[in-house]
Amino acid sequence: MTKTYNIEVDCANCANKMEEAAKNTAGVSDCVVNFMALKMKVTFDEGADDKAVMKEVLKNCKKVEDDCEIEI
Repeated sequence: MTKTYNIEVDCANCANKMEEAAKNTAGVSDCVVNFMALKMKVTFDEGADDKAVMKEVLKNCKKVEDDCEIEI
């Protein structure tokens, strides 16, 4: 399952950090962040609870970019 989320991030480098943090989250098989569109496209592992996984993605993203936001 793939879902797209609106994000708030200040720079392209920060967006790259968020993308890597999301990719390293359990339950995420892939993630692509489009800085220009302020979108995060997340592909979840089969059977993963997308809402629970996205809470972890947000936590992990805040570790690398503390003022980022993801509209879950």
